[in-house]
Amino acid sequence: MSKTILQINYQFTTTYAEHVAMVTPAAEMIAATPGLVWKVWLANEAAHEGGGIYLFESREAAQGFVNSPAMVGFAGSPVISNFNAKYFGTNEALDAITRAPLTLAIPA
Repeated sequence: MSKTILQINYQFTTTYAEHVAMVTPAAEMIAATPGLVWKVWLANEAAHEGGGIYLFESREAAQGFVNSPAMVGFAGSPVISNFNAKYFGTNEALDAITRAPLTLAIPA
């Protein structure tokens, strides 16, 4: 299996505080996603843009997450627009030089 970086970006029409209140309950569910190593939450309050950078054990795990009922429902929410998911591989030699946190040790 090959590590996969998933980048998700979207716009939200609510206030930032309302957006945080909406996504906070999902954090535990996301943390329990099979194959997820970690997620970094992205926020640009001024531009009403949110998203995440995720490390998955495999592309299949990342695709399973994006296609899950929870994510499909989130992307279809009336307060979410321009939902975009991109998948990336990594360059392990360059990652090592720049200290990328790409270990696959999944916390218990």
